[in-house]
Amino acid sequence: MAILTVRLTEEEERLLARRSRRAGMKKASFVRKLIRGQPFETAADVLADAARRMGDARLRMRAPKTSMRSGLT
Repeated sequence: MAILTVRLTEEEERLLARRSRRAGMKKASFVRKLIRGQPFETAADVLADAARRMGDARLRMRAPKTSMRSGLT
């Protein structure tokens, strides 16, 4: 599973806490719900979403570590 790290300002943190409380959810669960909320139907949808977020320093995704044991020498 990939890890998504989001850097928030203090104001954004307060807003997230307020919205998650209103929804009756933990902050992490609320963020997951927001992420899953917008379905992508085509690759063009994915590219359009990525273009809007490109360059946002608060977004960083780290892929899971993989094993280097390929058996090839």
